[in-house]
Amino acid sequence: MIQCKSSGEPATPEDGRRILVDRLWPQDCPKDSLRLDDWSPDVAPSVDLQNAFDTGALDFTRYSAAYRLELTAQPAHWWALLPSAETVTLTLVFTAKDPLQNHAVLLAQWLEDEIDRYGGSSSPACYRDEFPDY
Repeated sequence: MIQCKSSGEPATPEDGRRILVDRLWPQDCPKDSLRLDDWSPDVAPSVDLQNAFDTGALDFTRYSAAYRLELTAQPAHWWALLPSAETVTLTLVFTAKDPLQNHAVLLAQWLEDEIDRYGGSSSPACYRDEFPDY
């Protein structure tokens, strides 16, 4: 299971593995006060993309598409998150003000899609034995 939580929300035991997914450390948060298992700044959107969204140059739909392109181009940045997402609760911690329209939510959806894509068998079932005359 993957969930997203603001850095301002307190950590709970149900959070499982907590990963900060922002490029910058939260300004108002001392490093020892934020319970995290890891910090993955490279999985965050590029500075230029984030600035374009923050200034309103990109709406959320275009920002989402651009961020997905960045994720596609850099699988090494997010690939290591998949094993945790498959075995324990993975909490993506973010600093964005909007809890619904931010990169952590997009990353959670991306990871879920990747788990679905690679979680099943690598090829469709073979029914050749059921049609011996074919």
